Amino acid sequence: MPRAPEPDEDDLDALPPPRPVFHVEQALLGALLLDPHRVDDVSDIAAVSFSTAAHTALYAAITTLPRPDPAEHAKNTKWLDHVLATARGQTRGLTASYLHTLIQVCPWPSHAPAYARMVEAEHARRRLQTAAEHLVHTAHDVSLPHPVQTVLAEADALAEVVDDIAARFPPRAGVLPRTTAPSPPTAPDPTEAAEEEQILLATATAYPCDINSVPWLLPDDLTLPLHAGLWQCLTALARRREPIDPVTVLWEAQQRGLLDDGNEPGKVLRMLAEPAGSVEHWGERALQRSLLATADHTGRRIEAYADDPANTPFQLVVGARRALTDIAAVRTRWQHATGTAPPQRRRPAPTTRAGPPTTTAAHTARSTRAAR
Repeated sequence: MPRAPEPDEDDLDALPPPRPVFHVEQALLGALLLDPHRVDDVSDIAAVSFSTAAHTALYAAITTLPRPDPAEHAKNTKWLDHVLATARGQTRGLTASYLHTLIQVCPWPSHAPAYARMVEAEHARRRLQTAAEHLVHTAHDVSLPHPVQTVLAEADALAEVVDDIAARFPPRAGVLPRTTAPSPPTAPDPTEAAEEEQILLATATAYPCDINSVPWLLPDDLTLPLHAGLWQCLTALARRREPIDPVTVLWEAQQRGLLDDGNEPGKVLRMLAEPAGSVEHWGERALQRSLLATADHTGRRIEAYADDPANTPFQLVVGARRALTDIAAVRTRWQHATGTAPPQRRRPAPTTRAGPPTTTAAHTARSTRAAR
């Protein structure tokens, strides 16, 4: 007869083993419980740097209680009892035996600074992961009244986390994450995107003079390869000052090989024959969709880096900053399209002498002086 499992036995077996940082935190706390004066050597971390509520409460108690006299601490457990009582006020389940376990599992109390550095590195990874998740969630939140502004604010918050990690762990040149970046996502609503892009192309074909009014719109902003290719056709014809109508666009599409993938000429002609609205309106819609998709891809890319525990803080900083440049590029085009230039977040002070001012105010001032 098969042995009946003990209560909760299956649940315990299903629990994943603790990550390496859990053992590092145990070693650090054990060092501080054994030698409380070593708190001065680990002042760069905080209670929130720990991965569990119990460890957070213990570190907070250790760093807030008055330190014991070394001679007295070696003779009795009075200070340890105070630590336990204080930590229990924050989280339940702590026992005196666990404190003694922490002391026993600490290999070398003198290595406390190294343990603290490891704890902070893991905390940095979790912070970056959380900020990236917030960016991805915001990019998909259809309830936002001002999605672009909200997404850009989340991108700035993510960049601030990266800057703070860089200040704690200065990146080394050329050290990139080993993690493979995820592929770009598809449009949240491909049907709506395709319909709006078709109207954009048809309207630009009907009013070719308006094509030059949207220089900030790039082919990559369109979600379908055919649409991106047709926009290239339109901008190329406009640049060469050649006649633009559905037939000339179709001929240009053939010259560029856009009809090689089974795209029927009749279908293309019908697509370009139904204009509506303005090129600027539909172009701005396409750019907004591109910005949100870029934010989503950037967030998932950084999230993938942070999910890989093999990536060091140095690698996370370099990889995250490279990913954020994609948002910076589309942000600039969005500002050109909408005529807005919201204040940028504060960057760390440069280490070299700054060049001439490049802000909008400075540019306006120079233009005013030149006009006088």
